[in-house]
Amino acid sequence: MARRAVIVDVVRSPFGRGRANGALAALHPVDLYARVLQALVARTGVDPALVEDVITGCVIQVGEQAANIGRQAVLAAGFPDSVPAVTLDRKCGSAQQAMDFAAQGVIAGAYDMVIAGGVEMMSRVEMKSNRMGRDNLGPMLHARYPDGLVHQGISAELIAAKWDLSRVELDDYAFRSHQHAVSARGIVARDIVPLDVDGRSVDTDEGPRPDTSPEKLGDLRPAFRSDEMAARFPEIGWRVTAGNASQITDGAGAMLIAEEKTAERLGLSPRAAISGFAVTGDDPVMMLTGVIPATRKLTERCGRPLEQIDIFEVNEAFASVVLAWHREMRVPLERVNLFGGAIALGHPVGASGIRLTANLLCALEETDGRYGLQTMCESGGMANATLLERL
Repeated sequence: MARRAVIVDVVRSPFGRGRANGALAALHPVDLYARVLQALVARTGVDPALVEDVITGCVIQVGEQAANIGRQAVLAAGFPDSVPAVTLDRKCGSAQQAMDFAAQGVIAGAYDMVIAGGVEMMSRVEMKSNRMGRDNLGPMLHARYPDGLVHQGISAELIAAKWDLSRVELDDYAFRSHQHAVSARGIVARDIVPLDVDGRSVDTDEGPRPDTSPEKLGDLRPAFRSDEMAARFPEIGWRVTAGNASQITDGAGAMLIAEEKTAERLGLSPRAAISGFAVTGDDPVMMLTGVIPATRKLTERCGRPLEQIDIFEVNEAFASVVLAWHREMRVPLERVNLFGGAIALGHPVGASGIRLTANLLCALEETDGRYGLQTMCESGGMANATLLERL
């Protein structure tokens, strides 16, 4: 009989702004992730000794997040010494890849019960600090792309130009993200672990701005313009701002994945089955368009056309990414990112995949939907896509 991977439950921390005075900034990243792991086993009632592995996403694996942070957090959480852990980096898709690897391990028979999660403390471990000021590409890659690769802000601008997305469209979408996130706070709270931080209770996401408006967003200046990039890419209209891009954020999340019969034997009530996976590469200069071929690859592989999928989570790395995906997929926006996304909630890069799953499950449960698809663009021109079936 074929094995099936199911999500027993998923929890995450509140997301704090990734700066020195952010809501979570006083926490060590190991402790943040450990508290989420503790909350997951407490909520499910599962003996942590039954967990056969903890697969963790973390992008900036240096300093406080170095040396396999997954294993450090497992020990900090008080799990038995016998519980192993591994930490992986697929850039923004790291936690989603952790989920996919965990489910694939269950389906293959390598695990009966496994935790997938992710953590990133961007207030304490700065982006690019793992490069140590050095060239991380090497001569052969430079030779293949002699004009040079670009950072994601330029990629977001190239997407806006290619799909002719106006500044107004980008800002209107960003405003939508904040509106939806604020409206859904009570719904998504069911999966958020309240945390004590220096005697303060933190139980809600810090990023959503109820007082923002299209006018306020429209006043922001383009964030990534330079004379060099303007000369290289004259087609760019310089429409991407801090307001229509994802926020730098602290956060962690984890989910318990089990083989369906194991969950049944333990009296657990899974929330969803993981029904399909896809990962793909795409143009590393355009970089963030991988969600388009990843979505197509997944739906074709699973034989599940877009019309049969109820809810979609497309990571809001930038508004232009979601709107380009929307143009290509022709999925009504009313079925996309129902409870806001990374523009409002923030994007702790190693953990965001778990947040997408939590929002997707909440949206399916609220709307009585059956199928949900989540997809995440990634640095270097990659993307993951995962299909869930609500149980």
